[in-house]
Amino acid sequence: MTRLLEEAFSKVSGLPDSEQDELARTLLELAGVDQPPIQLTAAEEADLAEAEAEIARGELASADEVRAMWAKHGL
Repeated sequence: MTRLLEEAFSKVSGLPDSEQDELARTLLELAGVDQPPIQLTAAEEADLAEAEAEIARGELASADEVRAMWAKHGL
């Protein structure tokens, strides 16, 4: 292991567990190691189900609404 990688591991070891896990997933992905899907919480699953239902009902933002949202955030 290189000194730079050792330093990186040392720095991130002080981060919260969730951030360490996210960095580990990213590193493994960059190394070409397949990762299992991220497990959603019950609240996240409910949000996703609602979003899918909205799409099925055709409740999508218009092009003008999307442009306005981007403009609001300076993009």
